[in-house]
Amino acid sequence: MTYFVIFLGVSFMLGALAVASNPSPYYGVVGLVLASVVGCGWLISLGVSFISLALFIIYLGGMLVVFVYSVSLAADPY
Repeated sequence: MTYFVIFLGVSFMLGALAVASNPSPYYGVVGLVLASVVGCGWLISLGVSFISLALFIIYLGGMLVVFVYSVSLAADPY
């Protein structure tokens, strides 16, 4: 179990690094989803499943709205 929690922590850091280091929003959202799923899995392994589900819905939903907005602005030529 300890190795699994360490694996989730490292995966969360890699997902956060993927979000921060990608200039393209298309690839940044992949890191965002990865970090969100792994972070919620981390919380589930600690035993707080309701908080994990609430954070997943709120955080991922809000960030995907920002992603769609930034993609639509990047696609507009003017």
